[in-house]
Amino acid sequence: MEDRIAPKEYYSIGEVCELTGLKPHVLRYWETQFAALKPGKNRAGNRVYRRKEIKLVHLLRHLLYAEKYTTEGARHKLEQLRKEGKLARAARVAWERETVRDLRREADGLVELLALGE
Repeated sequence: MEDRIAPKEYYSIGEVCELTGLKPHVLRYWETQFAALKPGKNRAGNRVYRRKEIKLVHLLRHLLYAEKYTTEGARHKLEQLRKEGKLARAARVAWERETVRDLRREADGLVELLALGE
């Protein structure tokens, strides 16, 4: 499943939006709300994300959208995971779940298209 994130060192905010299905303003807002999400900036001042930050975005998306945490609740959950040394693993697992969910949705769409052609 690692293949869903192209093997690059840095990703633009647009690329992260495409990978996560989020809008740029959501990512920028999350940066203000979650201390763990701190993408760097390149020489031009544009945000650049690394793979670990993309996985963290997937974890946040999972906590906020799938598990229905509030922003404050998600912040506490991240802090708890960090203190327990489980943040990286939780981010990877959330990323894998979100990837499977996205693949399942794409497969369902293809099945519907094929059914229309019969």
